[in-house]
Amino acid sequence: MELRQNNCPELQQKCLHKLWEIFCCKSAAICDGFFRHKIRYLFVFSIFASSWTQKKIVPLSSDKARRVSFTLLFSSLLFGFVASQEVYKLHASILRLLRGEAVMGSSSFSISTSPPATETHPEGFLPTPTTALLSSSPPSPISKTSLFFLSIVLFVTSISFTFAFLFSSSSSSTSVSTVFARYLSNLVHPTVILISSDGFRYGYQFKSNLPNINRLISNGTEAVPGLIPVFPTLTFPNHYSIVTGLYPSVHGIINNHFVDPNSGERFTMGSHESKWWLGEPLWETVVNHGLPAATYFWPGSEVIKGSWHCPRKFCKKYDGSVPFEQRVDTVLSYFDLPRNQIPVFITLYFEDPDHQGHQFGPDDPEITSAVIRIDHMIGRLIHGLEKRGVFEDVAIILLGDHGMVGNCDKKTIFLEDISPWIKIAPDWIESHSPVIAIRPPSTVSASEVVKKMNEGLSSGKVENGQKLKMFLKEDLPKRLHYAESYRIPPIVGLLEESYKVENQRSNEKECGGSHGYDNSFFSMRTIFIAHGPQFEKGRKVPSFENVEIYNMITEILKLEGAANNGSASFPSSILLPRN
Repeated sequence: MELRQNNCPELQQKCLHKLWEIFCCKSAAICDGFFRHKIRYLFVFSIFASSWTQKKIVPLSSDKARRVSFTLLFSSLLFGFVASQEVYKLHASILRLLRGEAVMGSSSFSISTSPPATETHPEGFLPTPTTALLSSSPPSPISKTSLFFLSIVLFVTSISFTFAFLFSSSSSSTSVSTVFARYLSNLVHPTVILISSDGFRYGYQFKSNLPNINRLISNGTEAVPGLIPVFPTLTFPNHYSIVTGLYPSVHGIINNHFVDPNSGERFTMGSHESKWWLGEPLWETVVNHGLPAATYFWPGSEVIKGSWHCPRKFCKKYDGSVPFEQRVDTVLSYFDLPRNQIPVFITLYFEDPDHQGHQFGPDDPEITSAVIRIDHMIGRLIHGLEKRGVFEDVAIILLGDHGMVGNCDKKTIFLEDISPWIKIAPDWIESHSPVIAIRPPSTVSASEVVKKMNEGLSSGKVENGQKLKMFLKEDLPKRLHYAESYRIPPIVGLLEESYKVENQRSNEKECGGSHGYDNSFFSMRTIFIAHGPQFEKGRKVPSFENVEIYNMITEILKLEGAANNGSASFPSSILLPRN
């Protein structure tokens, strides 16, 4: 084939047009196959990626984060749908153009050695659509290229959007540092109200509609599934662990009732001598820093120790007959004081629903009524704080000391049944159910007592014997932290959940509830709900032991706390950072 030099530009133009036609034909075929069969996957891919992203973003704690995640999910789905439809329509338009050009490309073509002759037509001749296309000027390659690549760009953009959403959502789920603690509006110092609802088992909050407690949950931080008490899961040991951050073997309150083996003195819930109460409770820590603190009924708060003198103005002596409403109103009255006189740490205690739990068990309607009453008290407190304009400034921590489990007659172990193996004298026993504590005389081997008791219990001849196991205290599971104190008797028994121990059979009928069992039992868990400037809204945190609360509160109050068994890193895991 020979090209004439003088016609080279024209022939090159035709050659380029022809090459473009071939390229368009092939591109049309490729794009048609790709878009016809693949464009539908854009929408499917968008759904898949968005759903996967939603799983990444759901664990985000705040309500705002959840709203954003669902908005982005919907936007991604909508974008994927619209983009897929619009790109397909655009592609169809491109195909119509390209296929029109492809008709021209299908005709025979040869590069002649001379300029082609100009066609002439009779007057009135109307070209056919195909001839019209052949006769018209060829579309601009730049225009065609733009349209073609625009479809590709839209497709790639939609994919890029999905991936951008994916990774940004994933990273935001772990980005807590972008949310900071809120500034105080009306108070001059961070303030904490620590509220205990005795025996509030985790799960009670689901028994009824509790609008006020649920308000704290939805706008604050909750431990799920519940707060873990210390062992033994009894009222006094746990209340004092909460305010000292110490295990009972360290702070000395090892039971609700016990005997000091050195002095022979007996501790009861009315014992207020400082020799029993070790460690530094929060009200003492606060006063040590020159700040005011107030307690309204809390085990140990009446004890005069260190810098704490239980001032009459801010320290109420326990009186169970005081109505709950009066307790709440007294706490609210503290916020009517001049700002620099408001206590920065306040405790508030309610006996319910522990009383009803012991009397009726955890599943009785009386429990529901008691929990509703507690909710009303929380509402009364919230309303009073709002009225004074300080609700958002105050950190409210609502918790319990332990849970509750049903405990009825048929779940009893009688110590008289193991008398064939060993006789346990009544004066050896310092406590029965659910914490069995035995202190034999010094002339009797504690290890031999444990051995004989376990032989009888595991023999199959003692009713429910397999539900109790005896230990030397140093052999107890380490997780219980119940061996170090000399006050703990040398022999401790662990009962299975809901079982109890009695010396001998009797005709007494009892069916209610109990606590004090191994703190690994779910029934022993209680609630932890916190609302305030340093608690993220709508956040769920994993369960933790109540010895962590001391460090958390000292961090909120910006105070240096005393040595304790809590972890120094815990506050940063649950509190919002200060900006």
